[in-house]
Formats: sequence, structure tokens, C-alpha cells
Amino acid sequence: MAERFLVASNNAHKLSEFKRIMSDLGVEVISAKEAGIDFSNVEETGSTFAENSYIKAMYAFEQTGLPSIADDSGLCVDAINGRPGIYSARYGGENSTDDEKINLLLSELSEVEREKRTAHFNCSICCIISKDDVIEVEGKCEGYIGFEKKGENGFGYDPIFYLSSGKAFAELSAEEKDMHSHRGNALRKFYDLLKERKDLNVNQ
Repeated sequence: MAERFLVASNNAHKLSEFKRIMSDLGVEVISAKEAGIDFSNVEETGSTFAENSYIKAMYAFEQTGLPSIADDSGLCVDAINGRPGIYSARYGGENSTDDEKINLLLSELSEVEREKRTAHFNCSICCIISKDDVIEVEGKCEGYIGFEKKGENGFGYDPIFYLSSGKAFAELSAEEKDMHSHRGNALRKFYDLLKERKDLNVNQ
């Protein structure tokens, strides 16, 4: 029977990414909904992505006792002191749409020239196997904020986050995005650490 890990999210995109990388390790991934966990009362009070991912993973672990994984991700723009950062998902208001968040960000950068529109996406993943056994990794993707939206793929800020190639995240296929993205980079690190751990357990 496959080992079960709970991903502290109901985001279908995140779940599919975790399922894809962890299936090779004989791990079954289940969502918060499948585990009957309600995250509506979890307050992300951390001041960093890493702190928030730990808060979510620990809550899920305490509720279920299952090894629990959470990630916290966001966009950091240099010209506006790293905003929106940990507030990326609710920039402009708790119920703001992706377009509203994008339009707000573009308006804040309206006078900023291309060379100073540098930015990066950050992803922190935390996996709590037990209270004394925690895996934490981070991934980044460097780029810049364009002057207009491009592409139809992805979600969030993808239409205005451009790689050095001049392509927006939203112009990439899912496979291409995985190769470059902050979450893809973090997931590969997480996969390697988890595989190493499982290999050690097998050999003991």
C-alpha cells in the first residue's frame, strides 16, 4: 500500500504537480478536502514564505497525523521593495481577481523603465513527517515585469512575469513552465531529498 502524504491545499494545479513528482516514489498524495480538513481558520501570520508554509503544514499534520506538505509562493518586485511578496494572493484586497492584482501592479510600475522592473517568484515548501522531522526547501525564478499581459496559460501573475528570453510565463506550456518556475525548482529539490530519505530507509 502506498504511503500517504497530505498536501495542505485544494489548488488543483499544485496538487497535480505534487502528484506527478511523488508518484515515482510510491507516494499517494491526497488533498485537504479529501482528508476532510478545513483551512478557512488558518492564519498565515508569518513574515516570510518559509514561515507561512510551516504554519500550514503543521496545522495539517496536527489535524490528521499524516505527513503533511504545504507551500507558500509569491512574486517579489524589486522596484517596489519586494511587494507584493507574501501578500501576492491577496494583493489589492482579499477578494481581488487576478486581473485586478495585475492591473494594480502594472499601475504601480507605470513610470518604471524596463531595466528596473526586475522581479522573482519564490516558493517555499515545508513537509512535516513528524514534529521532529521536517523538510524545508526553497525555489526561485528570476525575471522581470512586462508592460502588458501576454499568453493564455497559467494563473495569477503569469501573464506579466517575463523570463530573460522575453516570454511571459503565460506563454509557456505546463512542461516548459515546470522547467523554469520557482515551484518546479523547489519541487525538484524536495523530490531529491525525499528520494534520498526513502532510499536510506530501504537500505537500513
